[in-house]
Amino acid sequence: MSPVNLENYLLFGAALLLLGMAGFLALRNMILMFLSAEMMLQGVALNLVAFARYHGNLGGQVLTLFVVTVAACEAALALALILMLYRRRRSLDVSVWQELREPDMEPVVDEEPLPQPPPPEPMPHLPVAGEEPVHTPRETTHV
Repeated sequence: MSPVNLENYLLFGAALLLLGMAGFLALRNMILMFLSAEMMLQGVALNLVAFARYHGNLGGQVLTLFVVTVAACEAALALALILMLYRRRRSLDVSVWQELREPDMEPVVDEEPLPQPPPPEPMPHLPVAGEEPVHTPRETTHV
């Protein structure tokens, strides 16, 4: 069994960073974009720990603790923001939020628009069983 050297850690960290970047730029769903940003942070953290281990100091590991702490805070804020945005528009697609741009920026027109939502299914109706019978008044007895 050969030991894992610094280059393997750096390549894996760079792969995480590149996959996260590609996911962030290519995806339109807010939650998947958030997960891609988290993947980029973890790739950087892995490289910091690998360099700290290679050089024999704790500087990279201390920076990684700060990165993980900031990522946890960012996760809480981002998920709260995503939840509030979803409640307002009922969509997690980022193309719906064009009005959040700067006032002087032109809105970007998507090349592939969102599909139209399917029409709501009609509610089931019970069939009519027949005409309602005519009620005849009964004689009341005192017994």
